[in-house]
Amino acid sequence: MEEIGFKNKTDIELYNEFLNGNKEAFNQIILRYRKDVISFLWRYIKNVEIAEDLAQDTFLYMYINKKEYDFKYSLKTYLFTIAKCRAINWIKKEKKNLKVEFDEKYMTNNNIEDLDETLLRKENAKNIHKAMSNLKAEYETVIYLKDFQGMSYKEISKIMNKTMPQVKVLIHRARKALAKMIKKEGNI
Repeated sequence: MEEIGFKNKTDIELYNEFLNGNKEAFNQIILRYRKDVISFLWRYIKNVEIAEDLAQDTFLYMYINKKEYDFKYSLKTYLFTIAKCRAINWIKKEKKNLKVEFDEKYMTNNNIEDLDETLLRKENAKNIHKAMSNLKAEYETVIYLKDFQGMSYKEISKIMNKTMPQVKVLIHRARKALAKMIKKEGNI
């Protein structure tokens, strides 16, 4: 949980404090983004334990190379860009089929009070994630970034190293493919 003194601070304020030597500000950045980074990495790796290790590497890279952050991008975009590089490097090293693991603890929404609604949403989330895992990797990534993380086209284009028009087309095609897959499955 974020400490009260850091809760109302923006990412930029926390990062500036971190640059000025406040290690607790860095810890707060980790607390703020750890689950998002792990979930993002899971899209590439399909293994929660390895995603957690790569998330740790992501934060370590940020810590060691703290002066590299370009403040014109959001901190989340910067972290996801580092994480994507870590995932791609890991995949290149492994070059084998990866075992798919689904860890529900990152997919549940604890704020929903109605149990029936929670179960329905959980089941729908499983079905959507199952369908997404059958999409091309870049389709899965772009849907995750836009629809699950709420990122802008500009942020996604930075992370995926594509132009904004390419991202828009990719999102359209990915959503169309996902809708077709879900309709075919008939689970949602």
